[in-house]
Amino acid sequence: MQGLQGKIKLVAIDLHNKPTWYKEKVYPENRVPCLEHNNEVLGESLDLLRYLESNFEGPALLPNDPAKQEFAEEMISYTDTMSKTVFASFKGDPVKEVEVGISSSGGTFDHLEAALGKFDDGPFFLGQFSMVDIAYVTLIERFQLFLQDVWKYDLTAGRPKLAAWLEEMNKISAYTQTKHEPQKLIEHYKHRFLIDSWHVYLGSRDRRLMLTYQNG
Repeated sequence: MQGLQGKIKLVAIDLHNKPTWYKEKVYPENRVPCLEHNNEVLGESLDLLRYLESNFEGPALLPNDPAKQEFAEEMISYTDTMSKTVFASFKGDPVKEVEVGISSSGGTFDHLEAALGKFDDGPFFLGQFSMVDIAYVTLIERFQLFLQDVWKYDLTAGRPKLAAWLEEMNKISAYTQTKHEPQKLIEHYKHRFLIDSWHVYLGSRDRRLMLTYQNG
């Protein structure tokens, strides 16, 4: 995409153990991804997409159609809402039924299913492949793997457009070459959301028990 293959150097960063040089010499925010270009370092995924669209040659990532451009901005803005909603469902009280967490994010995936029916000239969010698809695919990839592995919840069930969209995305080599290793991603999310949640819960329970004992 954007004619960048073979022109850029990819550097893998271990999210569990980020090297000190990355924060000190490359990106003080210490988040990934980032792009170093023309002696400038840029971060934030959506900002990077817009930068690539504006500064590199290649197929356009946004159409000229004003209606599609407007919808693109609407959908790109929604990525933040979707992420917060789904991530929040991962952080629920571990003793609760997992369906509670799942149901809170179900409407989010229904929203994507409806959005994929907005234009009928292709299987993507704007009909044809665009920046919007890039913005969503890594998020959906992660959510699909984690929900399926932990709660046996298939986010494409009953959502044929979302299933077809994922199938089409997996035909794009520029995307499949950058996909996460599924098991590593699942383990990362388990550590981030499940193990840490249990630590918080158990810590709270231990404090309650201590207070009960002292007050008894």
